[in-house]
Amino acid sequence: MTKKPKFLHGVHRWWVLLLIVLSIIAAQFVSPVQPHIQMAPEKLIEEPLFNLGPLGDFYLFNTIPTLILTIILIVIFAWAVKRSIEKNDMVPKGISSTVEMLIETVYNMTESSTGARWAKQIFPWFMTIVIYVLLANLLKLIPGFESIGVLHHSEHGHAIEQVAGNVFTIVKDEGEYILTPFLRGISVDLNFTAALALIAVVMIQVIGVKAHGLNYFAKFINVKTLFSKPFFGAMDFIVGLLELISEFAKILSFAFRLLGNMFAGMVLSALVISMLPVFAPSAIYLFELFIGIIQAFVFGLLTMVFMAQATMGHGSDHESAEAHS
Repeated sequence: MTKKPKFLHGVHRWWVLLLIVLSIIAAQFVSPVQPHIQMAPEKLIEEPLFNLGPLGDFYLFNTIPTLILTIILIVIFAWAVKRSIEKNDMVPKGISSTVEMLIETVYNMTESSTGARWAKQIFPWFMTIVIYVLLANLLKLIPGFESIGVLHHSEHGHAIEQVAGNVFTIVKDEGEYILTPFLRGISVDLNFTAALALIAVVMIQVIGVKAHGLNYFAKFINVKTLFSKPFFGAMDFIVGLLELISEFAKILSFAFRLLGNMFAGMVLSALVISMLPVFAPSAIYLFELFIGIIQAFVFGLLTMVFMAQATMGHGSDHESAEAHS
């Protein structure tokens, strides 16, 4: 067993100390700037790209390039994993080994919740949502992701200083410019979270119909005993309506849970960086990393759990569910 040279012991801590000292020195020359924060995505170009007729004009928002980049990275990642698996044949190594271990763990979790029959249909949705949301959450942690863009006029903005040519930087003094970043995290855009929530809820209903056929909708409009047993039938009918309302409520719950957590993290990190630009932002970025991973897993896990519930029997429909299985 080879031993590391003595002079290498503790070398990493000196690199960390050096970076802290350099950041303190840099902070003396670059004053922190209060960021411009808003909920809605910003337009990169004031003029519309084209007209969609009844839907109105189509503008280039700074979440659209991020969405395209996210899809490209997912395709590259899938291609890299596929190539690594083919290259290593039956003995996974490196990235293929890590991905195989992760997939096996998540699949076993899905199978324990849904059963062997439905795991193969529900697992792809579970894993796809986790990877997609995770990548969308982590992209915005890349340095310069939300700090490089174009300058737009504003009544309450900052002054700018020329760096070179058409390159400018925002300074702390009051002025008439705000920065619109080229790339903005899609997980802090309600359009993205609402669309993903809608897809998840629709697929929950699709899985339910596959499991029970059209009888699946009986739990929403239950009129079987409405006339034969008026009191209990009316109670079942009301419960069914509440079930229907809860399905629509899932869309709001999914969308605003992800949006709220990620937007709060963006605001927190922006404010801390503007006030303490030296070392504190590192802890905030670690916190953002943790929250991004947790929120991606929670979104996928809830989708999987609701899909599993949709495959189970519901009251009098339990026997029909057993017949289908």
